[in-house]
Amino acid sequence: MKTILITGSTDGIGKLAAIKLAKDGHKVYVHGRNPEKLQHVIKEVQDASSNKNIDGFVADFSDIDAVKQIVDQILEEVPKIDILINNAGIFKTSVTKGYKGFDIRLVVNYFAPYVLTNALLPLLKKGDQPRIVNLSSAAQGHVTDAALAGLDIRVASEAYAQSKLALTMWSFAFAKAHPDITTIAVNPGSLLNTRMANEAYGQHWSPATKGSDILYDLAISEAYKNRTGQYFDNDKGNPKGEFANAHPDAYDQELITKLLSKTAEIVE
Repeated sequence: MKTILITGSTDGIGKLAAIKLAKDGHKVYVHGRNPEKLQHVIKEVQDASSNKNIDGFVADFSDIDAVKQIVDQILEEVPKIDILINNAGIFKTSVTKGYKGFDIRLVVNYFAPYVLTNALLPLLKKGDQPRIVNLSSAAQGHVTDAALAGLDIRVASEAYAQSKLALTMWSFAFAKAHPDITTIAVNPGSLLNTRMANEAYGQHWSPATKGSDILYDLAISEAYKNRTGQYFDNDKGNPKGEFANAHPDAYDQELITKLLSKTAEIVE
């Protein structure tokens, strides 16, 4: 039995992955920002999987101080983490500012998983063949100095793309720094039938299960245990995706070093 934490799992592919993993009998922790919704989803996952070993944590990932609070709670209550799926994400929103005035997409999609994962390292190191799956995207855009200075990013899609490339760059650096943990960045599939895609684009191309199925596979399958520091593109290949190249910036050591240095200044 694995101990699994999935962020942003009260909705979409995160919730579907939680149910699928729970059906295998694993201990699954879900996460959301709304306490009532979280309790409802915990029960929903328990009922759908006939697995009572489901619990959860509440935190608004647009506030890094809230992320640090949830870390304290997790460290106190969870003995180890075998699998961490950094799934929480935001695209279209009426509130564009988050922690310290930074674009909310950068905060939720990159700063929050960066802080959470680094703080949970002691539990991951206790895990059995630990894995981290970071939710990237086909949309990846050069992370600008302006974005890292907290200046406005006018276009939502640009903010989102920058946040996802930042996450991917950090994933690759984290994999190198922690070779004992398999760390994979994944584009779960473009325009899946989720609330996020439908709100952003008003349409979808593929069922949400395309995304949740690949999260499940990357988390559990033996086929991926030695594929650390790579990017899986679920838009490529048929019927399932394949490992591919991320944005060129993700392989630029100078840019990665600069990003991580600036990130540490912002969040610590």
